Amino acid sequence: MVDASDVRLRGDGFVLRRWKAEDARWLIRHANDAEVAAPLSDRFPHPYRREDAWRFLAGEVVNLEEPVFAIDIDGRACGGIGARLLGGDHQGSAELGYWLGRRFWGRGLMSRIVADFVPWLMQSHEIHRVQAVVLTQNPASARVLEKAGFAQEGILRQAFLKQGRPHDVRMYARVRAD
Repeated sequence: MVDASDVRLRGDGFVLRRWKAEDARWLIRHANDAEVAAPLSDRFPHPYRREDAWRFLAGEVVNLEEPVFAIDIDGRACGGIGARLLGGDHQGSAELGYWLGRRFWGRGLMSRIVADFVPWLMQSHEIHRVQAVVLTQNPASARVLEKAGFAQEGILRQAFLKQGRPHDVRMYARVRAD
């Protein structure tokens, strides 16, 4: 496995890099948007306040030792992408998550980011399967995954709790052989 502390992945119009304390301002600006938060887990609150940014940047929300990166556009953190490495019987698998500030939607940017990040993740962390779930009412995120080579494996009924209510999600995966 690679030490991701110094990793910087450059793509067409973006850089993926480690989060840093100076990102708090931009994190709040782009994360404090109801439309950004709507399809995400409740770990991503709305409204998104300064305390939420500091908790995230301190590693209290997700493990920042894992491959979790800021999406940097023009020197500013405008979103995030990361993977939770699974263990036990799921060793060699990872769960993907991502978000992007609304100002950058509709440009194909997230599709390019996922398409660059996933092969790097698979190679650098010896991953054979990357999976992601998207709410059934989020077709844009489903398209992002499909453009990045993911295949829908099925619908997980009432598998996602959002604001206390269960929701159906689409399970997507990309395996090394794909």
